[in-house]
Amino acid sequence: MNKPAWRESVVEYIGAEAAPHDKFGHQPRLYALTRIIGEGMEYDDDVVFAAAWMHDLGVFLGHRPADPEELARWNHVPYTIARCREFLPRWGFPREKLEAVAEAIRTHQPHDSPLTAEATLLRDADILEQLGAIGALRALVKVGRDTRYPTYSQVVPVLLRAVERLPEQIRLEKARKLAQPKVAALKAFLEAIHSEAGELLF
Repeated sequence: MNKPAWRESVVEYIGAEAAPHDKFGHQPRLYALTRIIGEGMEYDDDVVFAAAWMHDLGVFLGHRPADPEELARWNHVPYTIARCREFLPRWGFPREKLEAVAEAIRTHQPHDSPLTAEATLLRDADILEQLGAIGALRALVKVGRDTRYPTYSQVVPVLLRAVERLPEQIRLEKARKLAQPKVAALKAFLEAIHSEAGELLF
């Protein structure tokens, strides 16, 4: 079955806008995780696809503030939702599903409380992306280019918090099972860092 043209437009747009460009990989991985977690569930895949691909638009360079002080106060979620309401219908996305996309994006972060199946899928998948080898890569690539993480010593605590706090926030059983090897891998990686560098990590 051919995928709707609006999906191709979404992928093309995010492919062009993702900056730094390594951020592009998060979207297809995230959607793939929702498909795995959601197997056997009843949910609207159009909503999940749109939300998974669009949810981080507001963190891309060119979409977020350039000023460090403004960036520190930046909430990318309202910006992203506004852009979704603007762009998705233009590409042919069903207007009657826009609010469901907005709701999924609004509650996609670990501290949020999703109220729909689509939002829960997106949030659990996004948590999984912060664990394991992928979680480590996504955090470490920020060192030196993100003002919050000038050195490794600033980003390692982010990974420690992820492995300590995120697994218990996962809601769906399938996602919990997928998290187990990811948590083990991230713990082993952090233990290796401590073993090799001790207090000398910079």
